[in-house]
Amino acid sequence: MATEAKRTPARPLHCMEIWGGNQAVEEAVTTPGLDIWVYSRPHEHAVAGGDVYYTSLCGGGSITRLILADVAGHGAAVADIAKSLRALMRSNINRKDQGRLVKSLNREFAALAQMNRFATAVVATYKTKGDTFTVSNAGHPRPLWFQAASGRWSVLAQDAADAQELADLPLGIVPEMDYSRVEVTLGPDDLILFYTDALTEAEDPAGRMLGEDGLLRLVSRLDATAPAAVPAAIVAALAEYRGGPPPDDDLTVVLLHHNSGPSRPPAFREKLAVYAKVFGLKSV
Repeated sequence: MATEAKRTPARPLHCMEIWGGNQAVEEAVTTPGLDIWVYSRPHEHAVAGGDVYYTSLCGGGSITRLILADVAGHGAAVADIAKSLRALMRSNINRKDQGRLVKSLNREFAALAQMNRFATAVVATYKTKGDTFTVSNAGHPRPLWFQAASGRWSVLAQDAADAQELADLPLGIVPEMDYSRVEVTLGPDDLILFYTDALTEAEDPAGRMLGEDGLLRLVSRLDATAPAAVPAAIVAALAEYRGGPPPDDDLTVVLLHHNSGPSRPPAFREKLAVYAKVFGLKSV
C-alpha cells in the first residue's frame, strides 16, 4: 500500500530521547544548538524502506547524535536491523565520543556482510560546548557543509586521501576497523546535509548521473537562509533533474541547521524522566 511521508510540526527532543526509524516521514525536531529536518521516502512509496535514521539527545541536553544508514534490502529484515541500531544508539546516548558506537555498528554488520548484505552509514555528534561537530563515514555519500560566513557549500571530508579511502569501506567489511573521523566547528547558521545515494545516483533523461559535484551545484542554487524549505526544494530539484520518473531507490535527506542555541538543562519533570530511563524504570 502506498504511503505518503508523514509531515508534522517541529518539536524539541527531550533528554534521553531517541527519534527515528525507517518509515516514510517528513518531520522536524530541535535539540540545543540544532534544528533538524528529515525527509525519507521509501522506494515505490512503501511504508518502510532500507534507509534508517535516528537522532538522540543525551541526559544533560548537550550532546546530539545522528545516524543515517543505507541498508541493502527491505521488509522485516531491515526492520530488525533498525531496532538493533536504535539499541546501539540507546547504549551510547550519553557518551561524548562516538568511537564506541561506530565500532559496535561495524561488528553488528560483520555477520550480515558474510551473507552479502551490506550497509553504509554516517554517524555524527554535535556538542554544544565549543559547537564541535564530528562525523564518521562508513562508505556513505559524503555530507555537504554550508558555511554561512562565506555563503558557500563544500564537501565535509578528510583532507588526507588515505584517510578517505579507509572511510569509504562499508560496515562489516573489516572486523574491528577504526573508522576515521572529521571534526569541525560550526558557525552560526551553518548547514550540514546528509543524504542517501538516491540523490547522487539520480539520472536525467539522457542517463547522466547527477553525482556529488552535480548535487553541490544543485544545493548552491537554493536559498540557504531559509533552511526549513531546503529539503523539499532538494526533492523538487531532483524530480526536475530526473525529468519525471520517480527515484528507483529509497530517498532520504537530513538537514541540520546550527542555530547556536545554548545547552538546555532539563526541567524538574524532565530530570525525573531522565533518572527513570537511566535506572531502567522507563524505556528509552
